[in-house]
Amino acid sequence: MLLTVKIKSLRLLAAATIGGVLTVLPLPSGDAGFTIPAALADDDDGDDDDGGSGGGDDNGRGGDRDNPAYHRGGGGFHDLRSLFRWPSRERRIPMRRPAPTPEQAPNELVAIGLEEEAIAGLTQEGFAVDDRIQVSLIGGEMVRLIVPAGMTLDSARAAVVARSATAVVDLNHFYQPQSENKAGCSGEGCALVREIVGWPTSEVTRCAKPPRIGLIDTAINIDHMTLTNTRLEVIRLSEGEATKSGAQHGTAVAALLIGASDSRVPGLLPGAELIAVDAFQRSGKSADIANIYDLVRALDMLVQRDVKVVNLSLTGPANAVLEKSVKAATESGMILVAAAGNDGPNAKPVYPAAYDDVIAVTAVDRGRNPYRRAVRGDYIDIAAPGVGVWTAASISGARQKTGTSFAAPFVTAAVSVLIAGDPDMSHESLEAKIRQFTDDIGKPGKDPVFGWGLLNASRLCEGSSDIKPSAL
Repeated sequence: MLLTVKIKSLRLLAAATIGGVLTVLPLPSGDAGFTIPAALADDDDGDDDDGGSGGGDDNGRGGDRDNPAYHRGGGGFHDLRSLFRWPSRERRIPMRRPAPTPEQAPNELVAIGLEEEAIAGLTQEGFAVDDRIQVSLIGGEMVRLIVPAGMTLDSARAAVVARSATAVVDLNHFYQPQSENKAGCSGEGCALVREIVGWPTSEVTRCAKPPRIGLIDTAINIDHMTLTNTRLEVIRLSEGEATKSGAQHGTAVAALLIGASDSRVPGLLPGAELIAVDAFQRSGKSADIANIYDLVRALDMLVQRDVKVVNLSLTGPANAVLEKSVKAATESGMILVAAAGNDGPNAKPVYPAAYDDVIAVTAVDRGRNPYRRAVRGDYIDIAAPGVGVWTAASISGARQKTGTSFAAPFVTAAVSVLIAGDPDMSHESLEAKIRQFTDDIGKPGKDPVFGWGLLNASRLCEGSSDIKPSAL
């Protein structure tokens, strides 16, 4: 970019050494102009070259690019860099990619079932108790420990196990939402992506009263037009503003589940009751993470609220504490629906989706093709729309979203309808029932790409055991 400077009613003399002789070059009088190399000027657009934009002056002219004296060989002055043979100071600043989010807290362990005597012994070894809380879900206490300086996490975990053979201990792993933003969307096709599974938008809330639904996710903008006048309760675990999670993901998932029927983003189950727990914190400038300690706390809160179905649009590594908590929750009658993950078709399994007691949901596009970044594996149970899903943006309006995060709510909503008349339905019975509401679109039977197949919600009301014949 060249910065043109106007100097009124002045004669400017420029000196240059040409062939060893000092030469003075007069510049035109009146509204004279000269150019300053881009390296000396700020470029707010972050581009080293403004291309053909021309810059222009206040009158809309093209600046000194239209002045013959600007061009070399035009009988006028050269730019100052050429005149004085200044070395180029332009430099290219390489793009900095954001640092990858760590997989776990660097110096923390989480343990459940740790006896008081064991805790006392660990503190003598240099461990510190950062927090502890009673968890009704597991019928005991959960403790977050700070590892002594200089001790590796593996050594620290071994030390805790040595103190208590009955305790379950693991790293304080981090989990993240599973979504990616797509380009803007227009037209009816964006709002109608749910039609590929035949979602009965006008009928489903009349044929069944879904049980209370739970959501563990990021922050939610409760003032979003789509969520006003809905039965939504948000519980935030962290009180610090500095670490508050972003509202993009949580708002989008909540709106997809219970968005008002008369809004731009009508929910799958408008009118249903949703209890959402914000278990996430901001990491760096844009990443939201939830640690194991907070995920278990969130799950315990929902159990205490008698929530029957929980949407988990998040993934992370296998964790013994999470596995123990998930098993306890499902044994209590809770149904967990989780995103299959967006790490790619060849990625290793992600959790909690890969646990046996969790319904793992993958994503497909409008053509019933698998989402290109969806994780595949034997643990995948069912597929649902997850590419170009039209849902709420974080502040206002709506936008297109993609990821297994947005496929999971379809199955969460379907399960809620299926168990409406029988909240205590066993997992075996529910699994058998879900299979009746899928279209086998992959290899015959269950496969690692689509699971049992694509959700077919067109007959959901027929599958609700409390439906009245007159409503069909």
